[in-house]
Amino acid sequence: MISRLLVANRGEIACRVFRTCRDLGVSTVAVYSDADAGALHVREADAAVRLPGAAPSETYLRGDLIVAAALAAGADAVHPGYGFLSENADFARTVIDAGLVWVGPPPAAIEAMASKTRAKELLGIAPLDPARVTAADLPVLVKAAAGGGGRGMRIVRELTYLSEELESASAEAASAFGDGEVFVEPYVEDGRHVEVQLLCDAHGTVWALGTRDCSLQRRHQKVIEEAPAPGLPAALEASLLDTAVRAAKAVGYVGAGTVEFLVADGRAHFLEMNTRLQVEHPVTEEVYGVDLVALQLAVAEGGKLPPETPAPRGHAIEARLYAEDPARGWAPQTGTLRLFDVPEGVRLDTGYASGDAIGVHYDPMIAKLTVHAATRDGAVRKLARALERARIHGPVTNRDLLVASLRHPEYATADRLDTGFYDRNLPALTTAPGGGDLAAVAAALAAASARRGRFGGGWRNLRSRDETRTYGDHQILYRPTRDGGYEVTAPEGVRVVAAAPDRVSLETAGVVRHFDVTAYEDGTVHVGGHRLTARPRFTDPREQTAPGSLLAPMPGTVVRVADGLAVGDRVTAGQPLLWLEAMKMEHRVTAPASGTLTALHAAPGRQVEVGALLAVVQTEERPDAQEDPSA
Repeated sequence: MISRLLVANRGEIACRVFRTCRDLGVSTVAVYSDADAGALHVREADAAVRLPGAAPSETYLRGDLIVAAALAAGADAVHPGYGFLSENADFARTVIDAGLVWVGPPPAAIEAMASKTRAKELLGIAPLDPARVTAADLPVLVKAAAGGGGRGMRIVRELTYLSEELESASAEAASAFGDGEVFVEPYVEDGRHVEVQLLCDAHGTVWALGTRDCSLQRRHQKVIEEAPAPGLPAALEASLLDTAVRAAKAVGYVGAGTVEFLVADGRAHFLEMNTRLQVEHPVTEEVYGVDLVALQLAVAEGGKLPPETPAPRGHAIEARLYAEDPARGWAPQTGTLRLFDVPEGVRLDTGYASGDAIGVHYDPMIAKLTVHAATRDGAVRKLARALERARIHGPVTNRDLLVASLRHPEYATADRLDTGFYDRNLPALTTAPGGGDLAAVAAALAAASARRGRFGGGWRNLRSRDETRTYGDHQILYRPTRDGGYEVTAPEGVRVVAAAPDRVSLETAGVVRHFDVTAYEDGTVHVGGHRLTARPRFTDPREQTAPGSLLAPMPGTVVRVADGLAVGDRVTAGQPLLWLEAMKMEHRVTAPASGTLTALHAAPGRQVEVGALLAVVQTEERPDAQEDPSA
């Protein structure tokens, strides 16, 4: 029997495993890097062991340190979570050799399936030889052999970029998983990403717990997942389940695992087998009424699964809430999560709580929100509304994108589910949600009410000029009235029903709407689901930057500078100049226009804050048009 479990991971998955352990009466041990010293998973564990350093390679990827931590804390078992070392056979052997229970598949099964290249070989699928790829093979996908989550993956559409993307993907994979092996395979455009959840015991029982659709992705990372995968023909679904079961039996699989496919033109293409628990496992749990972590622990203890797979019920959908700005190339965001609260009736899996800091070292996912309903339509409606009502104060998130995605006709009707969803629809999905004008009015009047409360008064016998307050593109004009209220002069048609520092009621077209307002000292104001920033009345001259300045789009670390790049070089528009690593992903910084590099402040290893000056490209000036001598 497992009595004390160490989770060799961090954040949301560590908290998820701890929750089941509390239900089962198993004590818990966390490991943490210096960057995670105050993290939620550390606070929730019964004991915690420090892994000195911040980078994954120094901490969560050090299997020797993790095993030593387990022994020091008196743990008798290790759960790998997902990512990091979860699909590392050597780590599994190290755990077992230390006399600890390994909550995962046998190392031999991990070796057979965790490496995507070896898994394909096992199934008779050969990757492409990078040295022999031709233009006729394009597009191709460069992919990390270990790990997942979209890291170490690059689509190549032009042959000239293949070697560069191989190098970049390898560097990213090595940083994220400790293994820089990559391979090349044909890229299937706009297929459906469908997977099968498996659970196997050591006595020969294999459960295939239905399908999941994970097609809505950005940067090959899943955003919205659901179970069961809607609209699959019965024969195709049966084929997916059968292939997954055969793959598990072929390698003597034990524990939780997932077999992934890309479905296109009515055919299923094998992608990989993930020899671990998946991020999106909650939708399967909700549909099948099981606790996969509890079952993992039972299987690791030698227990038998019931012979019959549980019956499914209803539909579940999960949305991943990220600290990122989809309108700015999915740029990850950092800062303090000042308030985080979701409505009742929603399953919340998270590694953050109100007041926690979102840093630069790890994945920007804040939480997963999952709902279950009798029908898919009901689940879509329920999750979209829950996301709207959630209070998420702090860095920019993808919350509005999630709501818009769930309500988009292609998704809501399951009419067109494929991995090209965001390529087709991102501009429309990132349009500012409606109601911004009224939210800005509420923010302005809440601020005015707060000032009035502090300083008193506000109305004068001689009518003064309108007060002005600007939030983004919304300029609000208002004035105090004799009765202690306010009159809004712009935008037109707004009547103030009530105004207080934290709540404002406005009437438009005969309809009264209420707005909860929270203002923070940095000038950020949250009004319902709107995140607003008051524009200063005067521009700070220190904010002026030279034309052609390349500023860091996010906080991170400079990992590479283009070979031979030096001040004085001529560069062309779109040419990669340097690479930033932020939240375990590499981000390429390119020349904004053709010109001359007049400054280069980036060097490998340098940590930069958002807005830091990286380089300056002096653009080429077009020669003035000659005057017509006949004029």
